[in-house]
Amino acid sequence: MPKMKTCSGAAKRFKKTGSGKFKRSQSHLNHILTKKSPKRKRQLRAGLMAEPADARLIARMLPYS
Repeated sequence: MPKMKTCSGAAKRFKKTGSGKFKRSQSHLNHILTKKSPKRKRQLRAGLMAEPADARLIARMLPYS
């Protein structure tokens, strides 16, 4: 059997936690930052957990995580 391929786009965006959930970062922090307040940019730095509805799809894209 050949090895399964990891979706490299998903590998850059998601990390698996010890409990098996997936961490993700928030969007809207890459460009057009001048009009966003410092408070908003600071709060966007915090990571979130991916939604449970998406966890099955993410797990399929990351077979070795």
